[in-house]
Amino acid sequence: MKQMLLIACAAVVFLAGCNTVKGVGKDVSRGGQAVTNTATSVQQSM
Repeated sequence: MKQMLLIACAAVVFLAGCNTVKGVGKDVSRGGQAVTNTATSVQQSM
């Protein structure tokens, strides 16, 4: 039950941060770019 409440609160905060569907797309894109950059960095350091 607590886990579901935590997920719901996180979703509200996330969605409040971006007011439009376009904003959500940009946020997801930035998150993906961060993961890609980190993976590239780790790969180059090996």
